Amino acid sequence: MKKDIHPSDYRPVVFKDMSNDEIFISRSTVNARETIEVDGVTYPLVKLEITSASHPFYTGKQTLVDTAGRVDKFMSRYGDRKKK
Repeated sequence: MKKDIHPSDYRPVVFKDMSNDEIFISRSTVNARETIEVDGVTYPLVKLEITSASHPFYTGKQTLVDTAGRVDKFMSRYGDRKKK
């Protein structure tokens, strides 16, 4: 195995799921611009759009996220093709 190829500055980092505000602490080398205080300790904060706490595959709940009307636009263009 090659030596000195892995980073050595692992530290505790808070990852926050922005869709449901769930947080978890893990060790990482990722650079973070923000910090958050959890149980009286300040950690670097990394914001995530989706994690296993909110992903339909892991939760078993299918939710439709329509942020810019994309689904409506698709349905108006390609919706029920058999009716024509």
